[in-house]
Amino acid sequence: MSTKYEYGIDFDKIDAIDIHTHVEIDGCGHRSLDDELMAASEKYFKSGEERTPSIDAIADHYRARNMAAVVFTVDAASASGHPTNSVEEIAEGAARHNDVLIPFGSVDPWQGKAAVRRVHRLVDDYGVKGFKFHPSMQGFEPNDRQFYPLYEAITEAGVPALFHTGQTKIGAGLPGGHGIKLRYSDPMLLDDVAADFPDLTVIMAHPSVPWVDSQISIATHKANVFIDLSGWSPKYFPPQLVKAANSMLRGKVLFGSDFPVIQVDRWMKDFANLDIKPEVAPLIFKQNALRVLGIKH
Repeated sequence: MSTKYEYGIDFDKIDAIDIHTHVEIDGCGHRSLDDELMAASEKYFKSGEERTPSIDAIADHYRARNMAAVVFTVDAASASGHPTNSVEEIAEGAARHNDVLIPFGSVDPWQGKAAVRRVHRLVDDYGVKGFKFHPSMQGFEPNDRQFYPLYEAITEAGVPALFHTGQTKIGAGLPGGHGIKLRYSDPMLLDDVAADFPDLTVIMAHPSVPWVDSQISIATHKANVFIDLSGWSPKYFPPQLVKAANSMLRGKVLFGSDFPVIQVDRWMKDFANLDIKPEVAPLIFKQNALRVLGIKH
């Protein structure tokens, strides 16, 4: 039996919670993406930094910045044919570094009842605090009712579900985008999920290019829907999203980087150049994430 994750973070002392970071390699050296996708991703982002840092290195990285980080991978085995790196190992690593890391689980939605059982096991035995989905990578329409038992299980567990939305960098620049279809990541599909599961907290990951206006409308309309700002440098944020984050969505927008493909330091530097009101920044960096994670503070 693994050591079950429990929070060890001093939420008063940390400066921020990065709600969106990837662990893309496990202790056996198995990577989350096949070689072609990993190489294309490195070329697309040009960060020049280590593309697959270990979970121990990620913990050190955030500890040095006085931040906490939500860590996860994506189980897209059915759609991609590439088995993911170990989700359980991520939870165990987060338990070792529970002063700085928060584990989210991932299940392959095409595994049906086995995926539902795995949701319960990851929550009950490993203590994961949410679940990550990538509809384009996993090749599924989130509002297809065959996947609703998954959301029922996650709602029952009382943890949030974070969905990739918008254009994905995975497969960008490859012929046919490596077969990955963007339409699965249209946030309007999540509007159905949020409406049908009002007690499920839904996080729409990334500025949903090219559907940002839809994303803003959904987050405005549905009390249980939030937006994370990962995956794009803030200097490229659509202006209407910045405006909404400063006003009607100030309680709905979360700091996220997409580390390691986007470096935290670069994201923070570019964010500092946005015209964000001083009273809004603490909400984005920490307070909204505490609400989403259900942390009484």
